[in-house]
Amino acid sequence: MPDVTTARTARRPSLLAVFAHPDDESLTCGGLLSWCVALGVRTSLLCLTHGEHAEHARTKSLLATVRARELRAAAAVLGLDDVTLLTHEDGMLPWTDPARLERDILETIERTAADIVITFDEDGLYWHPDHIAVHERTVAAIAAMATSQADAPALYYVSLPAGAMRAVADHAAELSAAREPVTTAPTHILGVADPDAFGADAPPPSLVLDTSDFARQKLRALRCHNSQIRENDALALVTLETAPRLLGVEHYRRAKGRGSTGETFLDRLTSSPVLPRPVD
Repeated sequence: MPDVTTARTARRPSLLAVFAHPDDESLTCGGLLSWCVALGVRTSLLCLTHGEHAEHARTKSLLATVRARELRAAAAVLGLDDVTLLTHEDGMLPWTDPARLERDILETIERTAADIVITFDEDGLYWHPDHIAVHERTVAAIAAMATSQADAPALYYVSLPAGAMRAVADHAAELSAAREPVTTAPTHILGVADPDAFGADAPPPSLVLDTSDFARQKLRALRCHNSQIRENDALALVTLETAPRLLGVEHYRRAKGRGSTGETFLDRLTSSPVLPRPVD
């Protein structure tokens, strides 16, 4: 088991994931979050909206309540120590006061004493405007910390491996074709019609993690978001047996010139090639 004690302090290390909507945490880095919990890392989540503007929502308030409950259930499956769910308006993060978002992020970083912060990469998984706004505001918050104190956390970006969601959709198509009678294959991924969009424009990762040992937990957490994984969603056909193959690799990129630049415990979690320096 790798040593996860932080170099700056002998206390229990702390990781904070910052995302826009319930289910972002499970899809992007559910494997790593579960892994960190198993290693004894204090593992926290900041979710900035309730995701209340989904296309199929009958009422925003009802869906907000449902998705909050789903997020709590997913967090319990992943074993998270702390969940902060805010009420910024879903779909409006690019037009929300940047200072307010940065303040919320900074306050959560400070409260959780995060050594590592994870958020979306600049592609926002598939150029989702809310995701991109969270990326930008988290970068700005870390930059503000770095100018005012020496112990700003290390920042990592997460993206989905290109082709990963296409593999999920292809798996769903194979299962559907084998059924009697043949059924129409689901192609959507959490409401996104094009599975090839995920990770298509993601920058190259600096850290590739084999999280297959935690893929079943990741899938169980995803299943908690059942208001989003509907009958036309290819993720609904991923099984506990196929989860390690389909959901067991996660991509991360160390932010260059943002926060701490020293080695972190994440760099010791894998034998996969890791670049010696942060990349652009």
